[in-house]
Amino acid sequence: MMNFDLSDDQLAIRDAVQAICDDFGPDYWLERDRDGVWPTEFCDAIAKGGWFGVTMPKEQGGSGLGISAAAMVMRTIGKLGSAAVSSIHLNMFGPQPVVVFGTEEQKARMLRPLIAGKDRACFGVTEPNVGSDTTRVKTFARRTADGYVVTGQKVWTSTAQQANKILLVARTTPIEECARPMDGVTLFYTDLDRSSVRIREIEKMARKAVDSNELFIDGLHVPLADRIGEEGKGFKYLLHGLNPERILVAASVLGAAEAALMSAAAYAKERVVFGRPIGQNQAIQHPLAECWMRLQSAELLMWKAAALYDAGKPCGLEATSAKYLAAECHFESSLRAVRTHGGFGFAKEYHVERGFRESVLSLLAPVTQELALCYVAEQALGMPKSY
Repeated sequence: MMNFDLSDDQLAIRDAVQAICDDFGPDYWLERDRDGVWPTEFCDAIAKGGWFGVTMPKEQGGSGLGISAAAMVMRTIGKLGSAAVSSIHLNMFGPQPVVVFGTEEQKARMLRPLIAGKDRACFGVTEPNVGSDTTRVKTFARRTADGYVVTGQKVWTSTAQQANKILLVARTTPIEECARPMDGVTLFYTDLDRSSVRIREIEKMARKAVDSNELFIDGLHVPLADRIGEEGKGFKYLLHGLNPERILVAASVLGAAEAALMSAAAYAKERVVFGRPIGQNQAIQHPLAECWMRLQSAELLMWKAAALYDAGKPCGLEATSAKYLAAECHFESSLRAVRTHGGFGFAKEYHVERGFRESVLSLLAPVTQELALCYVAEQALGMPKSY
């Protein structure tokens, strides 16, 4: 018989993280949505609780737990919204290539400050004319006597305004000189030196407190000691991190979907129109019931993907499908929460309009819904590769 109960450890993680989240209610995040101020107090509380290090090695001050534990952290924080998730996401997940492929010296030097919250990392991968085809990045790292000099451009680099470190993807061999497009890509974790990197914030529809940016890199010096793994093998290192990222994104947006659904259900029970609560009407009941079903099905697949990853088994299909289903559930539940609130759903003070704006992001990142479908069609159904 399969056991669908959460373990005692998972419940303990949920309760401990929830105790932190309780100090940062909807009004706090509404203010951050209005003023765009970085949620320093929240990030400090997460760092103080030790949650940045949940999957990091114990030798470096982490907890040494698996993706299932990190998923519980992210699912709990997800109920606060995408600004909360995005403010801590890179510190929790970003250094995973260092954990797996870094040297012992690099782990000690790079991970400890991240776990303590002293360093803040951003992720320099996406480029303006490349999108999801990471093998085609144009940013180039030229080898020098003591390291590399990097020139290029990145876009949608979150938290770069706050970060002092960057996990950077660059070519070290031109693609036309490589046997395969995935060859010749190298991964670095280094200082975000603002004397060589110009950062321009992108104004966007939601998540105002967590910046997204364009980066213009001109002659950034990267020491040889800041290269992760072998030169030219960086794309393989990135692939290793795709599945846990999709699992954690799925977990966080499921938390957001649950928050939207519970808000809608509570309002439907108390809002009286024509002498009866609107939740008594099937036009309100049925869509919310369907959202609940979608939430349950996506959550089961998310936990399955996490369990497979922690067991060292293939989980690409499950992780990608969980992200897809969670994003659809997040968007539909957030839209339904606005519609259930009626005119008040359009008002910021009820918080659901902010959740709806934020839900659009989960349809686009870290992989689009369309590309997720292409991957599943190829891997699960044996259809010809379309990308």
